[in-house]
Amino acid sequence: MKNLGNMLKEAQKMQAKMAELQENLAAVEVAGSAGAGLVTVTVSGKGDIKRVKLDKALVDPEEVEVLEDLIVAAAADAKTKVDQTMQEEMSKLTGGMSLPPGMKLPF
Repeated sequence: MKNLGNMLKEAQKMQAKMAELQENLAAVEVAGSAGAGLVTVTVSGKGDIKRVKLDKALVDPEEVEVLEDLIVAAAADAKTKVDQTMQEEMSKLTGGMSLPPGMKLPF
């Protein structure tokens, strides 16, 4: 029974650390880019798009579709970087033990 009590305490500590990690990740901002840096999208640790920066050379009414594709690509790049950051932080928290497949933060 003593081991169960210790396990519960450890689980509570882990839960507190997870809550802190989620809070810290919300403050993180990661930039993704496309078109050799002509389009940059900044995303929060929660995956919210915060900013879109376009090089003025791209703003051509005849090339709107290209610009739209580059924005999507930059957002995808930023999302990938956020996911990598979350995995790295989770790995630090769990001592290298990864989450089961399909389980992500925030829950």
